[in-house]
Amino acid sequence: MSAADQSPVRDVLSRGELEVIGRIRSASNATFLCEASRDGQTVHCVYKPVVGEQPLWDFPDGTLAGRELGAYLVSTALGWNIVPLTIIRDGPAGPGMLQLWVDQPGDDERGEPTGPGLVDLRAPGSIPAGYLSVLNAYDYAGNEVTLVHADDQRLHRMAVFDVIVNNADRKGGHILAGVDGRVYGVDHGVSLHVQDKLRTVLWGWAGKSIDDETLEAVAELGEELAGPLAEQLCEHITDAEVAALRRRVRALLNEPVMPGPDLRRPFPWPAF
Repeated sequence: MSAADQSPVRDVLSRGELEVIGRIRSASNATFLCEASRDGQTVHCVYKPVVGEQPLWDFPDGTLAGRELGAYLVSTALGWNIVPLTIIRDGPAGPGMLQLWVDQPGDDERGEPTGPGLVDLRAPGSIPAGYLSVLNAYDYAGNEVTLVHADDQRLHRMAVFDVIVNNADRKGGHILAGVDGRVYGVDHGVSLHVQDKLRTVLWGWAGKSIDDETLEAVAELGEELAGPLAEQLCEHITDAEVAALRRRVRALLNEPVMPGPDLRRPFPWPAF
């Protein structure tokens, strides 16, 4: 369990008074930056009301908010805490997802990047040391670029997590490096589908074996899916989707190799 779950932060997020600070315009669904305040403590959070969700023909069941919470529950069960603290509660626009805001170095006006991001676009032939090449493509200006990401264990676990939850939209902008040194993943509203929809920028480990420590966590998740975790998930996704989640866990344990992209697993582009 993350430090956030063990602290008053969950209580503030769950029971605090919500004030909308502004709208995040880059999001495809209604998404707001809010402050939650209670007993003199204030935390920033992202609020996505269910009423602001655009219907998706291929995700007709439940809500995107419920899938976001489902991804958080899986992340927590793995012990990796990739997804920031996430709940569903009433807000100014009705029920929706609330997720703890991730403070990043760039949030400080003085914060300046000192090198490539965890996921980056580079000129061909200029791949930084410690990075993996994923894709050669063209940017908006028609320039040749290479999509790369760091060869980082925190990202590797995120890539494994995405396979498990069947994440259909892992863009570079959905990967956040927190000031606490952790790497977080956000925007999991299109995940946990029955059909294979994996779509990600994190293909650098394709075809490589998964380490034993990571597999131990996946095995423990499989055990939890035989108990109350499945019941929690069934409140937000279908029985068939929970069964598919179990199958993906078993498949990864039976063949512990990272999958690679094919026609059914495209790259998101633009990558950010």
